[in-house]
Amino acid sequence: MNSVPELTISRSALRSNIAAVAAQVAPSEVMLVVKDDAYRHGLDWVVKAADDVRWFGSYDVATALRIRALRDDARVFAWAISSGEEVASAIFADIDLGVGTVGYLQRVIETAARLGLTARVHLKIDTGLHRNGVRPEEWSGFVKKAMEAQQRSAIRVVGIWSHLSEASDADDDDSAAVFRAATAELREAGAELEAEHLTASAASWWRPELRGTLSRIGAFCYGIRSGDGPQIPGVAPIATLTASVDRVDADRVEIGLGALHGLPSTLVGQSVSTPGGVRRLIDIGAHSSVVESWDFAQVGDRVRIHGSGEHGEADVTALGERIGSIGEEIALRLSPRVRRVVVD
Repeated sequence: MNSVPELTISRSALRSNIAAVAAQVAPSEVMLVVKDDAYRHGLDWVVKAADDVRWFGSYDVATALRIRALRDDARVFAWAISSGEEVASAIFADIDLGVGTVGYLQRVIETAARLGLTARVHLKIDTGLHRNGVRPEEWSGFVKKAMEAQQRSAIRVVGIWSHLSEASDADDDDSAAVFRAATAELREAGAELEAEHLTASAASWWRPELRGTLSRIGAFCYGIRSGDGPQIPGVAPIATLTASVDRVDADRVEIGLGALHGLPSTLVGQSVSTPGGVRRLIDIGAHSSVVESWDFAQVGDRVRIHGSGEHGEADVTALGERIGSIGEEIALRLSPRVRRVVVD
């Protein structure tokens, strides 16, 4: 039977990364994004460890409710379009809702009115990414509908937000101009905005002129750098993926980590760190993989697949780039078959 691979995650590294990000983006405030079970690092301990964070970005309502159960003092933002039942749960739990379509706005208004409560909403303007959000030519009507609902106390418009394409600085400058115009119009309509957020990790770090009062940061807080991007000062990977040696032959070593654990088979040829130095992955099977051997290799040795690079292993972004993707994909592919071990 193969051994169980481990993702060892550092609580102190997460806190250090958050502090470095917060210092970089200040006076904008960090919204820590914890979608996909905190990028597969484990939502519960991340939320508890991030005790200096006031805003959390959850993506969906189900995740937002988990955060609320852990932190009754936090502001939690859920932006996925959700069912009426989910919206009702979010309103009861005092969750901020991201609203980027007329239909979803109507659903939130109707749900809040039925409950006799007021929903906190952040309206989304589409600045060019077309992920969702109201187009600029439809913004005035959208704002009017929202402010009429606010007068009836069905909703309270507390924020405006959008996504950048990050295709080029020029594209992002154009998007920021659209965002600023939409913000001004919303304020002129009477909205008292607590939160303005346009940028995610990369733009929040390197484009200070684009930051709003909030910066939505996910990957960087976990030490996952941008594709083709440099190492980020003061930020390091919080997790190291290791596997145990299960079998030793003359020229090859078998480790207990394979494709069913989430290791892409296209990483054959990638360098990993072993007790004998850097070696290559020769083959990746369903449950196990083969690594070039080293002197005195023995069963039970640990092999580092990715981590901080301290021992010669790649980080998740380098692995993502090798398969034509990004670091987040490597992190998110890891299955529950990989044991998560949180250390201080």
